[in-house]
Amino acid sequence: MNDKPKKAPAAGEYGIETLAIHAGASPEPVTGARNTPIYQTTSYVFEDVEHAADLFNLQTFGFIYSRLTNPTVAVLEERMAALEGGRAAVCAASGHAAQFLAFFTLLEPGDEFISSINLYGGSITQFGHSFKRLGWTCHFVDPTDPENFQKALTPRCKAIFIEVLANPGGIVLDVEPIAAIAREAGIPLIVDNTMATPYLCRPMEWGADLVIHSTTKFLSGHGTSMGGALIESGRFDWARDGKFPTMTEPDPAYHGLTFFETFGDFGFTMKARTVALRDFGPAMSPANAFYTITGIESLPVRMERHVANAGIVAEFLDAHPFVAWVSYAGLKNSPYHALAKKYLPRGAGSVFTFGLKGGYEAGIRLVESVNLFSHLANVGDTRSLILHPASTTHRQLTDEQRQAAGAGPDVIRLSIGLETADDLLADLDQALG
Repeated sequence: MNDKPKKAPAAGEYGIETLAIHAGASPEPVTGARNTPIYQTTSYVFEDVEHAADLFNLQTFGFIYSRLTNPTVAVLEERMAALEGGRAAVCAASGHAAQFLAFFTLLEPGDEFISSINLYGGSITQFGHSFKRLGWTCHFVDPTDPENFQKALTPRCKAIFIEVLANPGGIVLDVEPIAAIAREAGIPLIVDNTMATPYLCRPMEWGADLVIHSTTKFLSGHGTSMGGALIESGRFDWARDGKFPTMTEPDPAYHGLTFFETFGDFGFTMKARTVALRDFGPAMSPANAFYTITGIESLPVRMERHVANAGIVAEFLDAHPFVAWVSYAGLKNSPYHALAKKYLPRGAGSVFTFGLKGGYEAGIRLVESVNLFSHLANVGDTRSLILHPASTTHRQLTDEQRQAAGAGPDVIRLSIGLETADDLLADLDQALG
């Protein structure tokens, strides 16, 4: 007999391992298929004209067109919200697209925001260059002292953006005081949680209002599927101080509907979906959503192995004669070890950097000499990956920006995979020698 349709588990009812497998999904009611199907369709039949009008006017929920909503993507969105302890989520074609959806929903021309300088190089370029063309200004600060965010505040600042576990420097930020500064200023704290994943850290438990993911990385987990996610906590008061008219004033595209008044604690997600995603179109494909859903099912066990292997490799490198330093918060000598214990009690992730005594040229030789490690620009794969950021992901930055972002000429970034740890050590040892 087919399974009867069951309600999908909700956050708070189950452990994260259970949510990773079940949240947002239930047996398909027509066929009884247990796995979420790939709904490879562009559009959906309306019941009648009134039903179609209600959907387009946002007066009822349902599927219109896969640029906005798709049943496979919807399962992933519910799962992401459950894993992060959020109210709602919207998925996009990439992590960069998810960031764009967030900021387009927040900002108007002339607005500003503050960001940690310790970010993925592509985010620094997006914030510092491309966003300028839209009239948005980003103020970058050293995030290791939370007071730097306070000092950088201006009347036009509309958000603070950080990576809780910074890529690529292995820096762990003190989220609580940064969240307090954002809360006092009446602006949301946006946290990129890609490197930690919700298995290692849930930023909303520490005061984050919005969480961003590149689902391409650990969540998908196998280097197969691009995607991004924007998750809303549901706790931010968008009506405070009148700073966010896009949320609190009538929207002419929807006959004067007011998103915060109409949708309340998931109003931001609705605005991001029905305006930014609708008009700019960076939709996640249902196939990529399917692969990401499947990847998330094994996220907890994969992260345990990622972290265990990373600790072994970091300790090996820390003692290696050709290595000048290792930046991994899981090491007891790391200045971020205590913060990692607080915010990442299950482990400090598996992406970290180290410096070679031979500088830039030694970095080039290393990435060209490994056999088991793959030299490519990604993280969070089952395979172990290696990169020289100064010549790749951070190449477009100035020397000063690279140094500030933890991507100097001697820096190597590793993303430790799930292989036998001894094999990884042997590969690095021969390549370093």
